[in-house]
Amino acid sequence: TQVLGCWRCTNLETDVTTTGNFIEVPSYTIRTMKYRTLYPLYARCVSNGNSGCSSYVRRYQHTHNESKLPSSAEVVVIGGGSLGCNTLYHLTKLGVKDVILLEKSKITAGTTWHSAGLVWSLLPSDVSIQLIAHTKHLMNSLESETGLNPGWTNNGGLFIASKPERLKEYKRLWSLGKAFGIESSVLTPSALKDLYPLMNVDDVHGALYSPEDGCVDPNSFCEALARGAKNNGATIIEGCAVEQIETQPDLFGGSKITGVKTSRGIIRTDCVVNCAGGWSTYIGKGLDVNIPITVMKHAYIVTETIPGIRNMPNVRDHDSSIYLRLQGEGLSIGGYEYNPVFIDKLEKEFAFGLYDLDWDVFDTHIQGAINRVPIIEQTGIKSTVCGPESFTPDHKPVLGEDPNVRGFYHGYGFNSAGIMLGGGCGRELARWVVHGRPALDMFGYDIRRFCPTLTNNKKWIKEKSHESYAKNYDFVFPHDEPLAGRNMKLDPFHSILQASGCIFEERHGWERPGWFSESPSPVLPYDYCGAYEHQRHETYEYNTLLQNDHTFQFPYHFYQIRKECLACRSNAAMFNMSYFGKYFLTGPDAQKAVDWIFTNNMQQDPGKVIYTCLLNKLGRVEGDLTVAITDATSSFPWEEIHSDRGFYIAAGGASGHHIHSHILSVLRQSQFNVNITNLSR
Repeated sequence: TQVLGCWRCTNLETDVTTTGNFIEVPSYTIRTMKYRTLYPLYARCVSNGNSGCSSYVRRYQHTHNESKLPSSAEVVVIGGGSLGCNTLYHLTKLGVKDVILLEKSKITAGTTWHSAGLVWSLLPSDVSIQLIAHTKHLMNSLESETGLNPGWTNNGGLFIASKPERLKEYKRLWSLGKAFGIESSVLTPSALKDLYPLMNVDDVHGALYSPEDGCVDPNSFCEALARGAKNNGATIIEGCAVEQIETQPDLFGGSKITGVKTSRGIIRTDCVVNCAGGWSTYIGKGLDVNIPITVMKHAYIVTETIPGIRNMPNVRDHDSSIYLRLQGEGLSIGGYEYNPVFIDKLEKEFAFGLYDLDWDVFDTHIQGAINRVPIIEQTGIKSTVCGPESFTPDHKPVLGEDPNVRGFYHGYGFNSAGIMLGGGCGRELARWVVHGRPALDMFGYDIRRFCPTLTNNKKWIKEKSHESYAKNYDFVFPHDEPLAGRNMKLDPFHSILQASGCIFEERHGWERPGWFSESPSPVLPYDYCGAYEHQRHETYEYNTLLQNDHTFQFPYHFYQIRKECLACRSNAAMFNMSYFGKYFLTGPDAQKAVDWIFTNNMQQDPGKVIYTCLLNKLGRVEGDLTVAITDATSSFPWEEIHSDRGFYIAAGGASGHHIHSHILSVLRQSQFNVNITNLSR
């Protein structure tokens, strides 16, 4: 049996027995029940140990919003999960009142409702820290604004180091947090034991304690955001499915949004924000827009009462790849395994459903949890939660305006951090819509970080998403390289360089020369950590070399690169720039366009190569690049590049697509009479 619902709030005609305030439902009954009836109650009961779910049940059992569908809107947000509600709320805060949120089921449906709701203040990224800080600000301020408690519990958080190198990583996090005013401290094993008496510290080298961490009830959080948005003029329509996004042709082969066709009518708009989570692929498919996510089953279990656990901090044991979340008088236990279950096709109508837990997959987390808190071995399991989560190739969300569909914004792929990052990302996405750019440096979250040759490649997306999932709790070393998604783009010199001992690095799908070793160390096909009947690479020289660089100090290959630099200075060297983005701008308005787009003086003679910056309308830097001025006499291997006067643009491979997309955006807005040819591979 599984404990699934609050007895005093549920009226189910099924074969059940009662235990206290809960219903015990036989497993055969679970499979035959309609998930729309049972699971919303479960979400409310389990979250924060709260069994008083009557307000949520009343709201859920109410029929969907029958208000008249508006004929037009300034912005339409699709999806009522964490990011959808956060984006809606922040759009209204920026003065956008004519905004509609469409949800095919009910607010929090899909993934948000069963989220663990963990909030960690410290991550190894300054942008992530600032995004989370804003989420916490919302959790502490929404009640005074809306009258609704967002369900925030500030019980603190612990990162456990069972390896010396892990403690070094935590000390770096402590230092980074100090720069942002985040209170934290590094604990000795004995101090950790004093703080968390139930914890086994025999194998612990230390811990990082952040008293500002906690957890939140995702349903209460979204309810408070929704009320705040509605109080500011927004409209939320539940039970309204999006059937098609309507567009019309735009300049330079693109398109632009004109409306949204729903199950209840058409809304005219020129701006749509896709916050549909794992279902975002359905929205993108109608626009011929690739959505770079992989949906997997992600799970946690909820224990019975554990004496002495109340008020304990949440725990991340990175070296065991598990987390322990305070759940009333018990714990939620989850983590990241090497063999997650892929969901090849997510049902369109899936809303408040869950999957059966695969114990063969989840068992590794049980063992890690028992090692860290031994009393768990004598504790019963109250319930299991296994639902769909969307993951991205680099474990970062996907945000921002689509480079080919003007007015279509991405907002999904949160890698199980949708609650924690939702507040900050919702604010930045709203700024993107209103101001054209976010306030923070969101390059690592921008859809334009992925070039089309990668978002079109399902093999690359699946491999990279799996590796990102499996390595979520791994060390974040500055000189590490991925093993997944490799050998996608090879330049003509690849085999020659590899035979000479070249150690390649992956950048934007390209195999780029990094440094040279004494013998060839080729990159092998991805082995999925030995899962899914793949044969694990027992001997892998390339991976061994990478592990030598798993340090926060100077990397192993630093001294080899020093030799290469000295050779370049004293002799001669060839630099392989095959992976660079290469674009050619011509046409009647070409000179006028480059004068407008670039910061340097473009009024120069053919043959000149100019280093320049690329700005956005806020005057901030979008990228740096070089521009070569050409004419009919210039010698280039491409036919397209021969013109009376043209501009050959070369941009770094990692930012090439971003730069090309921004230039296209400016050209469309300014309507320059030019041609731009993409010469990149």
